[in-house]
Amino acid sequence: MEGKMYSFESRVRFSETDQDRRLTLGAIVDYFQDCSTFQSEDLGVGIVPLRERNLVWVLSYWQIIIDEYPLLGDEITICTHPHEFRGFMGLRNFYLKNAGGELTVRANSLWTLLDSNTMRPKRIPEDILGLYTLEEKIPMHYASRKVALTGEETGLRPIPVEKRHLDCNGHVNNGQYIHIAGLFLPEEKEVHQLRAEYRAQAHLGDIFYPYQYIDGEKIIITLCNRNKQPYVIVEFM
Repeated sequence: MEGKMYSFESRVRFSETDQDRRLTLGAIVDYFQDCSTFQSEDLGVGIVPLRERNLVWVLSYWQIIIDEYPLLGDEITICTHPHEFRGFMGLRNFYLKNAGGELTVRANSLWTLLDSNTMRPKRIPEDILGLYTLEEKIPMHYASRKVALTGEETGLRPIPVEKRHLDCNGHVNNGQYIHIAGLFLPEEKEVHQLRAEYRAQAHLGDIFYPYQYIDGEKIIITLCNRNKQPYVIVEFM
Protein backbone atom coordinates (compact mmCIF):
# COMPACT_ATOMS: atom_id res chain seq x y z
CA MET A 1 0.00 0.00 0.00
CA GLU A 2 1.51 3.28 -1.10
CA GLY A 3 1.12 6.46 0.94
CA LYS A 4 0.24 9.43 -1.24
CA MET A 5 -1.80 12.42 -0.11
CA TYR A 6 -3.94 11.12 2.73
CA SER A 7 -7.26 12.59 3.84
CA PHE A 8 -10.37 12.00 5.87
CA GLU A 9 -13.63 13.90 6.15
CA SER A 10 -15.33 15.26 9.23
CA ARG A 11 -17.86 17.79 10.44
CA VAL A 12 -17.07 20.42 13.05
CA ARG A 13 -18.55 19.26 16.35
CA PHE A 14 -19.91 21.42 19.17
CA SER A 15 -17.25 19.97 21.49
CA GLU A 16 -14.51 21.29 19.16
CA THR A 17 -15.67 24.91 19.06
CA ASP A 18 -15.16 28.06 21.13
CA GLN A 19 -17.64 30.68 22.36
CA ASP A 20 -17.91 32.04 18.81
CA ARG A 21 -18.76 28.58 17.38
CA ARG A 22 -15.39 28.39 15.63
CA LEU A 23 -13.15 25.35 15.51
CA THR A 24 -10.50 25.91 18.18
CA LEU A 25 -6.80 26.05 17.41
CA GLY A 26 -6.28 23.03 19.65
CA ALA A 27 -8.88 21.07 17.69
CA ILE A 28 -7.11 21.96 14.42
CA VAL A 29 -3.86 20.56 15.83
CA ASP A 30 -5.72 17.42 16.95
CA TYR A 31 -7.22 16.93 13.48
CA PHE A 32 -3.81 17.24 11.84
CA GLN A 33 -2.21 14.85 14.31
CA ASP A 34 -5.05 12.36 13.80
CA CYS A 35 -4.64 12.56 10.03
CA SER A 36 -0.95 11.61 10.00
CA THR A 37 -1.61 8.91 12.63
CA PHE A 38 -4.39 7.41 10.50
CA GLN A 39 -2.06 7.30 7.48
CA SER A 40 0.70 5.54 9.42
CA GLU A 41 -1.77 3.06 10.90
CA ASP A 42 -3.23 2.29 7.47
CA LEU A 43 0.27 1.76 6.05
CA GLY A 44 1.12 -0.74 8.80
CA VAL A 45 3.73 1.48 10.47
CA GLY A 46 1.58 2.92 13.22
CA ILE A 47 2.19 3.13 16.94
CA VAL A 48 2.30 -0.58 17.80
CA PRO A 49 4.45 -1.79 14.85
CA LEU A 50 6.96 1.01 15.51
CA ARG A 51 6.96 0.26 19.23
CA GLU A 52 7.84 -3.37 18.44
CA ARG A 53 10.89 -2.02 16.59
CA ASN A 54 11.75 0.41 19.43
CA LEU A 55 10.92 3.39 17.24
CA VAL A 56 8.79 6.46 17.86
CA TRP A 57 8.08 9.64 15.90
CA VAL A 58 8.17 12.88 17.91
CA LEU A 59 7.11 16.28 16.69
CA SER A 60 9.87 18.89 16.59
CA TYR A 61 8.12 21.86 14.95
CA TRP A 62 4.75 23.21 13.83
CA GLN A 63 3.89 26.15 11.61
CA ILE A 64 0.15 26.59 11.12
CA ILE A 65 -1.48 29.38 9.09
CA ILE A 66 -5.22 29.96 9.53
CA ASP A 67 -6.93 31.94 6.78
CA GLU A 68 -10.42 31.11 8.03
CA TYR A 69 -11.68 29.18 11.04
CA PRO A 70 -14.33 26.54 10.22
CA LEU A 71 -17.65 26.96 12.07
CA LEU A 72 -19.89 24.58 13.97
CA GLY A 73 -21.45 22.08 11.58
CA ASP A 74 -19.13 22.83 8.64
CA GLU A 75 -18.06 19.85 6.55
CA ILE A 76 -14.26 19.72 6.35
CA THR A 77 -11.56 17.54 4.80
CA ILE A 78 -8.25 17.08 6.58
CA CYS A 79 -5.25 16.21 4.39
CA THR A 80 -1.56 15.42 4.80
CA HIS A 81 1.48 14.31 2.83
CA PRO A 82 5.24 14.16 3.45
CA HIS A 83 7.35 16.41 1.25
CA GLU A 84 10.88 15.55 2.38
CA PHE A 85 12.81 12.89 4.29
CA ARG A 86 16.29 13.67 5.56
CA GLY A 87 18.22 11.14 7.65
CA PHE A 88 16.16 10.78 10.82
CA MET A 89 13.76 13.65 9.98
CA GLY A 90 10.51 13.84 8.04
CA LEU A 91 8.83 17.04 6.87
CA ARG A 92 5.09 16.91 6.38
CA ASN A 93 2.40 19.30 5.14
CA PHE A 94 -1.14 19.41 6.47
CA TYR A 95 -4.14 21.34 5.21
CA LEU A 96 -7.82 21.68 5.93
CA LYS A 97 -10.35 22.21 3.15
CA ASN A 98 -13.90 23.50 3.37
CA ALA A 99 -16.89 21.97 1.56
CA GLY A 100 -16.00 24.00 -1.54
CA GLY A 101 -12.48 22.54 -1.68
CA GLU A 102 -10.74 25.75 -0.59
CA LEU A 103 -7.71 25.52 1.69
CA THR A 104 -8.60 27.44 4.85
CA VAL A 105 -5.80 26.16 7.09
CA ARG A 106 -2.34 25.00 6.01
CA ALA A 107 0.66 23.80 7.96
CA ASN A 108 4.22 22.56 7.82
CA SER A 109 5.77 20.25 10.39
CA LEU A 110 9.05 18.54 11.25
CA TRP A 111 9.12 15.09 12.83
CA THR A 112 12.09 13.20 14.27
CA LEU A 113 12.36 9.41 14.47
CA LEU A 114 13.83 8.25 17.79
CA ASP A 115 15.11 4.98 19.19
CA SER A 116 12.72 4.56 22.10
CA ASN A 117 15.37 2.81 24.21
CA THR A 118 17.95 5.58 23.98
CA MET A 119 15.63 8.46 22.90
CA ARG A 120 18.27 9.39 20.35
CA PRO A 121 17.58 10.08 16.66
CA LYS A 122 17.44 6.99 14.44
CA ARG A 123 17.85 7.00 10.66
CA ILE A 124 14.54 6.21 8.97
CA PRO A 125 14.62 2.56 7.76
CA GLU A 126 14.34 2.04 4.02
CA ASP A 127 11.25 -0.17 4.32
CA ILE A 128 9.39 2.67 6.07
CA LEU A 129 10.60 5.27 3.58
CA GLY A 130 9.35 3.06 0.74
CA LEU A 131 5.77 3.23 2.00
CA TYR A 132 5.45 6.98 1.56
CA THR A 133 5.30 9.02 -1.62
CA LEU A 134 6.80 12.50 -1.44
CA GLU A 135 4.70 15.29 -2.90
CA GLU A 136 5.36 18.95 -3.62
CA LYS A 137 5.25 21.40 -0.73
CA ILE A 138 1.94 23.23 -0.55
CA PRO A 139 2.04 26.98 -1.27
CA MET A 140 2.48 28.96 1.95
CA HIS A 141 5.05 31.21 3.57
CA TYR A 142 7.59 28.89 5.23
CA ALA A 143 8.91 30.57 8.36
CA SER A 144 12.07 29.76 10.30
CA ARG A 145 11.91 26.67 12.51
CA LYS A 146 13.58 28.63 15.33
CA VAL A 147 11.28 30.78 17.46
CA ALA A 148 13.15 33.75 18.92
CA LEU A 149 12.25 35.11 22.36
CA THR A 150 11.63 38.83 21.87
CA GLY A 151 9.71 41.37 23.92
CA GLU A 152 9.18 41.92 27.63
CA GLU A 153 9.15 38.79 29.79
CA THR A 154 6.40 38.01 32.31
CA GLY A 155 6.31 34.96 34.56
CA LEU A 156 2.95 33.16 34.71
CA ARG A 157 1.32 30.67 37.08
CA PRO A 158 2.84 27.15 37.12
CA ILE A 159 0.77 24.26 35.73
CA PRO A 160 1.38 20.64 36.82
CA VAL A 161 1.33 17.88 34.21
CA GLU A 162 -1.70 15.65 34.79
CA LYS A 163 -2.79 12.29 33.35
CA ARG A 164 -5.21 14.01 30.97
CA HIS A 165 -2.26 15.72 29.24
CA LEU A 166 -0.53 12.43 28.32
CA ASP A 167 -0.76 10.27 25.21
CA CYS A 168 -0.06 6.55 24.72
CA ASN A 169 3.70 7.20 24.61
CA GLY A 170 3.60 8.36 28.22
CA HIS A 171 4.52 11.99 27.59
CA VAL A 172 2.54 15.19 27.09
CA ASN A 173 0.64 15.12 23.81
CA ASN A 174 1.72 17.62 21.14
CA GLY A 175 -1.69 19.27 21.08
CA GLN A 176 -1.80 19.65 24.86
CA TYR A 177 1.24 21.95 24.78
CA ILE A 178 -0.68 24.21 22.38
CA HIS A 179 -3.81 24.07 24.50
CA ILE A 180 -1.93 24.95 27.70
CA ALA A 181 0.02 27.78 26.04
CA GLY A 182 -3.23 29.14 24.61
CA LEU A 183 -4.68 29.50 28.10
CA PHE A 184 -2.50 32.60 28.53
CA LEU A 185 -3.69 34.42 25.41
CA PRO A 186 -5.94 37.49 25.78
CA GLU A 187 -9.50 36.53 24.78
CA GLU A 188 -9.77 39.29 22.19
CA LYS A 189 -6.75 38.04 20.23
CA GLU A 190 -7.48 35.99 17.09
CA VAL A 191 -4.58 33.76 16.06
CA HIS A 192 -3.75 33.62 12.34
CA GLN A 193 -0.37 31.91 12.59
CA LEU A 194 1.18 29.58 15.12
CA ARG A 195 4.75 28.35 15.34
CA ALA A 196 5.79 25.83 17.97
CA GLU A 197 9.34 24.64 18.61
CA TYR A 198 9.44 21.50 20.75
CA ARG A 199 12.60 21.16 22.83
CA ALA A 200 11.99 18.38 25.40
CA GLN A 201 9.34 15.88 26.49
CA ALA A 202 7.32 16.43 29.64
CA HIS A 203 5.94 13.59 31.75
CA LEU A 204 3.48 13.03 34.57
CA GLY A 205 4.64 14.87 37.69
CA ASP A 206 6.56 17.56 35.80
CA ILE A 207 5.55 21.17 36.31
CA PHE A 208 5.34 23.76 33.55
CA TYR A 209 6.68 27.19 34.46
CA PRO A 210 5.23 29.45 31.74
CA TYR A 211 6.68 32.77 30.59
CA GLN A 212 5.02 35.27 28.27
CA TYR A 213 6.74 37.59 25.79
CA ILE A 214 4.82 40.27 23.89
CA ASP A 215 6.35 41.84 20.78
CA GLY A 216 3.85 43.81 18.70
CA GLU A 217 1.37 41.37 17.19
CA LYS A 218 3.34 38.39 18.49
CA ILE A 219 2.67 36.69 21.80
CA ILE A 220 5.21 34.03 22.72
CA ILE A 221 4.56 31.52 25.49
CA THR A 222 7.30 29.22 26.77
CA LEU A 223 6.54 26.21 28.96
CA CYS A 224 9.72 25.58 30.96
CA ASN A 225 11.08 23.40 33.72
CA ARG A 226 12.11 24.91 37.07
CA ASN A 227 15.53 25.76 35.58
CA LYS A 228 13.82 27.83 32.86
CA GLN A 229 14.74 25.34 30.13
CA PRO A 230 11.86 25.18 27.62
CA TYR A 231 9.84 22.09 26.86
CA VAL A 232 8.22 24.10 24.07
CA ILE A 233 8.21 27.64 22.69
CA VAL A 234 4.91 28.68 21.09
CA GLU A 235 4.51 31.85 19.03
CA PHE A 236 0.99 33.15 18.33
CA MET A 237 0.44 35.88 15.74
